[in-house]
This record gives sequence, structure tokens and C-alpha cells, in this order.
Amino acid sequence: MQKSIFKITKMDCPSEETLIRMKLDGISSIVNLEFDIPNRKLTIFHIGDIQQIEKSIVELKLGGKKLATEQTNQINFKETKNQKTILWSVLLINFTFFIIEMTTGLVSKSMGLVADSLDMLADSFVYGISLFAVGGTLIRKKRIANLAGYFQIILAVIGFAEVLRRFFGSEQIPDFSTMIIVSVFALIANGICLYILQKSKSKEEAHMKASMIFTSNDVIINLGVIIAGILVNLFSSNKPDLIIGTIVFVLVIQGAFRILKLGK
Repeated sequence: MQKSIFKITKMDCPSEETLIRMKLDGISSIVNLEFDIPNRKLTIFHIGDIQQIEKSIVELKLGGKKLATEQTNQINFKETKNQKTILWSVLLINFTFFIIEMTTGLVSKSMGLVADSLDMLADSFVYGISLFAVGGTLIRKKRIANLAGYFQIILAVIGFAEVLRRFFGSEQIPDFSTMIIVSVFALIANGICLYILQKSKSKEEAHMKASMIFTSNDVIINLGVIIAGILVNLFSSNKPDLIIGTIVFVLVIQGAFRILKLGK
């Protein structure tokens, strides 16, 4: 058996892990996958040629690059226990905050919160795909991925249209305090999700330092909304909110196209 190590530069959080697992599902030569999210590395234990595996990883456009391939005698692998329970936990957390951020974003007139809520929804889609497609056929998985991807794009486009309307129309100052408070709680929620997912891995990853949480794009987005809220208050302008909203909508669409690739 062989062991190939890949560097995945854009593997920032467990949602990318789920996408990679979905993409590689069905390749019979793969024996086991080991993810090291903090160091953005993926170790694949496989039999035979690595060409098909490498091609699939490159197609995801996550910055995947093979570092090395070597022979290994390892035959025992650690299994993830209670996988469904873990996936349900992170899905419910993300979907709950999708509802909270969408609602508070609309009420407070913050496009940053609305956009961040869609990012939460995108993560919910990823975990949902993994959950509901477990044991299902490849065709079923592709259909779910396509549905999730297109729905996500539609919501992001609607969000873009609203950003443009507010940018060129009358200025609506969002409630900066709501932006900051809700984003702080979303930041905590993302940290909890990452902790729950990493707790299911090896002992070393279960005791990962808190600083590793901040490698997540979701956390960076939360910080961006918090900063935007502060700038809204300082300058009495909605422009910081619209800017962060636009950035997040772009990230949401990129994530949607990534999901759609699983449907091909």
C-alpha cells in the first residue's frame, strides 16, 4: 500500500474536508483519508496509481498539490465515532445561526449579517450533503450537491442586487451594535463547530490550541463584520457594511461553485 501526502492550501475548515471526501468518494483504490486541517495537509492511503486521485483533488481548485508518495505498512486506521451525531450538531448550529443572522440582518439593515448568514447556510448545505447522502448512490449525492449549489447562488445574487440598490439609492445606516453583538456570537458558534469536528479526530487534534480556530474563513468573516460594525459607527455610513457584504457574497458564490463541482 502507498501513502500520498497533499498540501491543500485552501482547506481552512471542516467544510472543505467534507467537499474533498465527497469528491473522492467512489474511488476504489483509496483505503483511508487522514485530514490535518490546521496544517492544511491530506494524507491518502491507497493501492495502485495516484493519478485519478490527484486529478480529482486538482479539479476542486482548493490549491491541492502532491508533496510525496511513499510505501507504507500501516493497516490500522482510527475511525471516527458518532459521525452522524457530530454532523447533526454542526449542521444545527450553522442553520440556527443562519436564521438568527438573516433575521437580525434584515431587521438591523445590515448586509454584512445577511451575507454571513448565507455563509452559515453554505456550511449547513455541506454538512447536510454529507449527512443525507451517507450510504446513498453517487447519483443521489450529485443531485443534492447541484440543488444546494444553485440555491446558494440564487440567494447570493439576490443579496448582490440589494447591495447595489443600497449603494446607489438612499443611504440606510445599519444598527452597528446588532452587527457586532450577533457576529461575536457567530464567532463563538464557529469556534464550537470546529472544536466539535476536531474532537472526533485523533487525540492530538482533539486538544488543538484555540488559535487554530482562527485559520477558518468563517471566523475571518465574523471578524470582518465586527470591524465593519465599528466603522459604521465611526463614520455614520453604510459603506463599510456594504463592502463586507459584497466580499462575503463573493465567497458564498465561490463556495457554491465548489459544491456544484461535486455534481459533475
